[in-house]
Amino acid sequence: MADRARLTALTDGIVGERVFPDDPRYDDLRTVWNAMIDRRPRLIVRCTTVADVVASVRAARELDLEIGVRCGGHSVQGHGVPEDGLMIDLTPMGGVLVDPARRVAWVQGGALLGALDVAAQQHGLATTAGNVSHTGVGGLTLGGGMGWLARQHGLACDNVISYEVVTASGEVVRASRDEHPDLYWGLRGGGGNFGVVTEFEFRLHPVGTRALSVELDLPVEQAAGAMRAWRDLSATAPRQATFTAFAAGDVVTLGFVWVGDPAGGYRLRQTFGALGTPLAERTEELSYLALQTRDDTVGGHEYRRYWKGHLLPDLSDAAIDAMLGRGGQTELLPSWSLQAYGGAISDVGEDETPFSHRDSRFEYIAGARWEDPAEDAERMAVARRCAAAVEPFAAGVYVNALGDVDAAGVRRAYPPAKLQRLTAVKDAYDPDNVFRLNANITPSRVRDGADVM
Repeated sequence: MADRARLTALTDGIVGERVFPDDPRYDDLRTVWNAMIDRRPRLIVRCTTVADVVASVRAARELDLEIGVRCGGHSVQGHGVPEDGLMIDLTPMGGVLVDPARRVAWVQGGALLGALDVAAQQHGLATTAGNVSHTGVGGLTLGGGMGWLARQHGLACDNVISYEVVTASGEVVRASRDEHPDLYWGLRGGGGNFGVVTEFEFRLHPVGTRALSVELDLPVEQAAGAMRAWRDLSATAPRQATFTAFAAGDVVTLGFVWVGDPAGGYRLRQTFGALGTPLAERTEELSYLALQTRDDTVGGHEYRRYWKGHLLPDLSDAAIDAMLGRGGQTELLPSWSLQAYGGAISDVGEDETPFSHRDSRFEYIAGARWEDPAEDAERMAVARRCAAAVEPFAAGVYVNALGDVDAAGVRRAYPPAKLQRLTAVKDAYDPDNVFRLNANITPSRVRDGADVM
């Protein structure tokens, strides 16, 4: 009780709600997209102002509590939920303001992708966002931010003009190319290592409101040749097209998503005769907003989840065979997916952001989803074996697709030179590793064993 009284006193000036474990809303507020995450924060602060975030960070530091920052709650590792720590819940700070003349959006740190899409699409504008509307803008963007517009306009992080950040010391700073440029660099793919972002300023693009989706289903035993043809077509596809593949059970689905005037997408669809005769096909015109919500998962927070991802510099015949073979597994198979990179993603220089392996052609993810906790170990082991079969063809991993967050995973996400530069940013803005519930960049003084906190 003494700890609670002290925590209450330290957060007394906060405007937003403070939710302790005996509050009837507590369990709902600590529930995230991955049902495997069952951590119990000592306090959840539902921040409504930047000052609330500052006070929360300072209170956590005073009591040496681990900090979790929740936006959409889609981190498969549950980075928003600290065990016996302080959860900074940004979801009440979910506003979006659009200036259509300047093609700029200001997005609060707790906003969901859907809110950004809706506000921008009123003017036929958008910026790169993920494929599920209830994902948080913050977590997606800080890791890089892949989406259907990335081949046309770069990753989400490539479109951030500036960030408003609460640092580990409780200072509020703005990071841009001209202000705190080292921090600006680190936030463009370095994850939640450097502070709590309370506002993003995004560049918007005139993308229109229309999209086209093409999907062909093939039996897995006949998919190898079709995947080779699909791969070859992707190499010369216009930037409006993002090629996709998905395997579940005995069916492999090959296709693409086209953002813009569907006429060009229909012309590309005509080349898919090289893939053979499918079991079924779906060609659908839809609005951009419908595209951005079609993969939303109703009741998705009830599932247990595990991912294992790779970034592939090429998609060789051997890599295709490894994917289709799924590591020799026949039971409890995870799904796997491919999404094409290239275009504007690779236009950005490799050293311009922490996000790495920009010359990748595809991103691969093996994803398991189940309900029974008794299956946890086996489901994760099978997903790892399937992904291990593909790893020899990989160059690294997208940090937001890390299923296992450890030093080895961080080294796969960031080459040595970038890790060194990220460590320098961490040393400057969070030398005591206050923000450590993430794909952690360990500061020098912590790594070297110095006393901290």
